[in-house]
Amino acid sequence: MEKLARFGYAAKGVVYFVVGLLAAQVSLTTGGEIINTTGALVTIVKQPFGKFLLILIAMGLAGYVLWRIVQTVFDPDHSNEKMNAKQIVRRIGYGFSAIAYSGLALSAVELITDSEDINGSAIQDWTTRFMAYPFGRWLVGLAGLVMIAVGISYLYQAYKASFQCHFKRYQMSRTEWQWAKILGQFGLAARGIVFGMIGLFLVLAALHSNARAARGLGGVLTMLERQLFGAWMLGTVAFGLIAYSIYCLIEARYRRVTQP
Repeated sequence: MEKLARFGYAAKGVVYFVVGLLAAQVSLTTGGEIINTTGALVTIVKQPFGKFLLILIAMGLAGYVLWRIVQTVFDPDHSNEKMNAKQIVRRIGYGFSAIAYSGLALSAVELITDSEDINGSAIQDWTTRFMAYPFGRWLVGLAGLVMIAVGISYLYQAYKASFQCHFKRYQMSRTEWQWAKILGQFGLAARGIVFGMIGLFLVLAALHSNARAARGLGGVLTMLERQLFGAWMLGTVAFGLIAYSIYCLIEARYRRVTQP
């Protein structure tokens, strides 16, 4: 499980690096395109030995999903704590993460098997489906509020640098420890902004009964580019995502993976 978890953090880092790098190129007007995480998989599979690389990433993402399931069921990082509201919310977050990365892993498998049915606007499709059900708008709005709360929690983690407690400090040099903190804070702040904006668009989609108003990662980055000082805004978030990708690689090496 520990090896699968570490492999998963590394695969996750590669995906976010591709998203951040291409968005950074757009902000610097040096080419590139704005994509989401599924688009990152498409970009990877088009590279030399792309299918082989994507097989490794799919395996890593599957390992990450399994680790998230373990965290959902057992929460081994906080197993000595009594069950309370905070722990319940944390486990729910792990569960949602497992579902999200399961979808990404399945997209990788579809690309490996030459499937062309890869949808880049999955969040709009899911929003449309939910709105078709009774109380669907309420569910979409609730999902948006949860995403906003997750974004705020990432910003809080970035501010407090609370993620450091999960690292094996005794295995890290002083320089590695300092860079882990800097990259983690910058990366989590950028991710918090993105999650908060995704949540805001979901709330707006629910309020106006318009699934097309929903935006995923790619949609949020595109929206940032179109604003006044868009290149600066996009560039800041893009380099933040690159920082987050490197932070994920640091997690793959030094994170404390506690067995249940």
